[in-house]
Amino acid sequence: MEKKYIYLVFTKTGTWLSRAIATFSDMKYVHASISFDETFTKMYSFGRKNPNNPFSGGFVEENLKGGVYKKFTDARCLIYKVKVTPLQYDSLKHELSKFQNEAEKYHYNLLGLLGAKFGIPLKRKHHYFCSQFVSEILINSKVYDIDKEPELIAPDDLYSMENLELLYEGVITLYEHQPEPINIPQVLKSPALT
Repeated sequence: MEKKYIYLVFTKTGTWLSRAIATFSDMKYVHASISFDETFTKMYSFGRKNPNNPFSGGFVEENLKGGVYKKFTDARCLIYKVKVTPLQYDSLKHELSKFQNEAEKYHYNLLGLLGAKFGIPLKRKHHYFCSQFVSEILINSKVYDIDKEPELIAPDDLYSMENLELLYEGVITLYEHQPEPINIPQVLKSPALT
């Protein structure tokens, strides 16, 4: 069976929201994203649409080497690789496409984030916060099994998933993508004709 992988990326930047969440929680990483790309040039989450505007939030495509991560050079991350079945992988892509196809409809769920802090699930149509979005598509694709509503799931709840393989933890700007080694069979050379 063909191996498929997804990646969960947890980050902590210096944005005001990141600092506020860290102040009122004991989480080391306060933002969660999902990626199908081992270079992390395409990650998906809910956050700032514009790195310079903290009030413009919604469904975002992020780049670990750009945007808000480039703005905060001391930002840290935790990256996990997750093995999934081809069926789960296709389901995740389908779930993601629902957000991509109507990205302009989606907004950041700041009220939901506050509700989660107090254990009150606030489900609002077309509104998500980062870990609510990531956990919902993982749950819908049968990758993540948890007895908790997505509206109450914090980034560090996702650490309980099965099949997590740690790839990196540290300063984002120091992360270097290391491609998987490729096994190239040696070509047998014919003896030279004399």
